[in-house]
Amino acid sequence: MSADVYGLIVREIPQLHGDKRVLALLEASVGENVATVLHIIQHGIELENVHAPAAAEEYARRLAQRGVPASALLRAYRIGSARFQDWCLEELGRSTDNASIVSAAGMRIADITSAYIDKVSEEVLSAYEAEKENWLRNLSVARSARVQALLRGERVNVDSSEAILGYRLRQHHVGVVCWVANATPGGSALGALEQATAEMARQAGLDGRPAFLPRDESSAWAWLPLGSKDAFPGVCAVGAESGIRFALGSAGSGVSGFRRTHQQAMGAQAVALAAGGAGRPVTSFADVAPLALMSGSTELMRTWVIETLGTLADDDGQHAMLRDTLRVFLQESGSFVAAAERLTLHKNTVRYRVGKAEESLGRPVGEDRLQVELALLAAQWLGPAVLRQLGPSPALRGAAVTPGR
Repeated sequence: MSADVYGLIVREIPQLHGDKRVLALLEASVGENVATVLHIIQHGIELENVHAPAAAEEYARRLAQRGVPASALLRAYRIGSARFQDWCLEELGRSTDNASIVSAAGMRIADITSAYIDKVSEEVLSAYEAEKENWLRNLSVARSARVQALLRGERVNVDSSEAILGYRLRQHHVGVVCWVANATPGGSALGALEQATAEMARQAGLDGRPAFLPRDESSAWAWLPLGSKDAFPGVCAVGAESGIRFALGSAGSGVSGFRRTHQQAMGAQAVALAAGGAGRPVTSFADVAPLALMSGSTELMRTWVIETLGTLADDDGQHAMLRDTLRVFLQESGSFVAAAERLTLHKNTVRYRVGKAEESLGRPVGEDRLQVELALLAAQWLGPAVLRQLGPSPALRGAAVTPGR
């Protein structure tokens, strides 16, 4: 009977397929459960004196460790119970032709089996949930410790590290730092971050699940698996409407790339945080590398940007337009034609704006081009955090209160 029930469960529930040790434990669990129910029926044992067999509880704990859903475990009990009762009814039919005896005995067996399954499934489910919580807590600690060892450059066993992390280290990766701006304490920010990270990987067409490591209740580190790809395709911001922000490193390969791309993501995050509310939903290290290397002090950077750009650092619409034009002009190697094409402007308009930008700089742009380009990059990504904030001019203040104007 036990062998038949075991075989049926294995055939009907694919999630319960495992290694030989786990299957042997399932077989022992089925055998102990069948024997226990038969003893209850044979000897009239009261159910309050019966508890789940040791093998059954241990099997539930093993399933929890492997992430098998509890629904598969409960379904096994339902399937096993039905097959057990079929066996009993067949045996009753072979033992007597008295329909009333078969009916009465069958009802009693069904009642006892049902009550037993209710009691035992409750106990094994409790064992499953307790082990799941404990296992996830220990696994989280183990993953965090292993990631920290990798990031410190310690020598670690790659095979065991991949098993602990559930993530392949021998591939290309992109490091991610994600956080929720203005997260509320006790909220579900981490769940939203993990979901948004998975969605970013899906949009990029990546195979495999990202490695995700919570840092606190509103921020996390992650690594996106690129496989053999050595570049990460651009994707749309995910969860920006919920205040979710991402900082990305550049693609890196192997264990050293795992470490380097994370360091780059941290640098990109420093730039994004320095920008404050003006920061973008996604900040890539490739776009802000010079700033990431310079972002030790926002105040020092702001002073340097204002000194470098002069009045071109004024935070208003006119100077923003001049900064954008000059930045594109310099990126296009000083070509008015190429800059005009990118900006969809006439080249004379670009020439005029570059001239006005140089007036604001107070010098020709070629005198310290590298410094100007870096300052323009800082203004582009950090915005008000590094620009000169202007109050209303005296003329405007007068205009605001002068009648008839």
